[in-house]
Amino acid sequence: MEKSDTKVPAAEPKLNSMQHLKVYTKQDVLSLTKIRRFETKLGERLHVIYDTTELEKSIAGSAAKYVLFGIPEDLGAKGNFGIGGTDTLWIPFLQSFLNVQSNDFLDGNEVLLVGHFDFGDIQYLIDTTARGEDEKIEAYRHAVNTIDDEVEHLVKIITEAKKIPLVIGGGHNNSYPLIKGAAKGWHKAGTTPLAQINCINLDAHVDYRPLEGRHSGNAFRYAEEDGYLQKYCVIGLHENYIPQNVWIDIVNNPFIDCITFEDIFVHDKRTFLQAVAHATGFTEDTLTGIDIDLDSIQNTLSSAMTPVGVSPAQARQYVSFAAADSKPAYFYICEGATRLNDGRTDATSGKLISYLVSDFIKGNSF
Repeated sequence: MEKSDTKVPAAEPKLNSMQHLKVYTKQDVLSLTKIRRFETKLGERLHVIYDTTELEKSIAGSAAKYVLFGIPEDLGAKGNFGIGGTDTLWIPFLQSFLNVQSNDFLDGNEVLLVGHFDFGDIQYLIDTTARGEDEKIEAYRHAVNTIDDEVEHLVKIITEAKKIPLVIGGGHNNSYPLIKGAAKGWHKAGTTPLAQINCINLDAHVDYRPLEGRHSGNAFRYAEEDGYLQKYCVIGLHENYIPQNVWIDIVNNPFIDCITFEDIFVHDKRTFLQAVAHATGFTEDTLTGIDIDLDSIQNTLSSAMTPVGVSPAQARQYVSFAAADSKPAYFYICEGATRLNDGRTDATSGKLISYLVSDFIKGNSF
């Protein structure tokens, strides 16, 4: 099913480099890996870029099926009037993931670790030059455009090589460049009829706010408006946090579907796994991005932390089921933190993300 009124995608941006991308060496990886006699960890098995001057060739030439990188930023969340801290998740996740045991369940050889984006210079510039809250919000939203361009470029390289991006960190603003880059890359690889993909999102919020400048609350609106998002399904949406104007837009759009948290867990209209199965069925006609916003998981530290949400075990079920029952274009975990700007901390967030990433790889291998 295709949109008859789909807009022509915007022109290809002029991208000369990804100046904020920090590429890891094997030594970088091993420095975070706890080597232990008689054991093998994922950090000892996964691949790294063998030639930083030939990034595209290194990715295309790798035997790995999945390409992992981080986007530790909170500019998008701050641009949405959120609490900063989504830039703190990547390294704790990596420390946990690299020390997962390599075994028959997950070897590690399936993964190529590229590195992470560091937008700290932009954050510093805003902090030292912007005057007043309004000017800061405007600066954050403008900065997200830079993030969009660089993330899109890397995702396009990965998907052109017919590999699946595994992306961790930052605000949900990053779904826009993930959708855009994946749509372009997979389309060029000849696996979709149009430069569009679908998306499934486990989230307390729909992130379909108006086109008011880029931030973490409107990635899917921009992706659809620019012609890269075909179908979108949200699971676990909290009724208390749906703006009425957004609700009207999504219920009148046949290419957007949602199943609220209340319909699943309060009114018992369907089970959680039935909701996930509905989402994979709704999006089964083409490649599908799989998103999970950590504010959907109960008591998990995030920019919009909630006392009411799915359990970590249910989040793992969602990831495993969606990976197995769809054609993944990418996998993205966002909005999590180990330390928020208001002082709250949680040292376990990185380990939770490590479980979710391993669940995706195992699920997609079925």
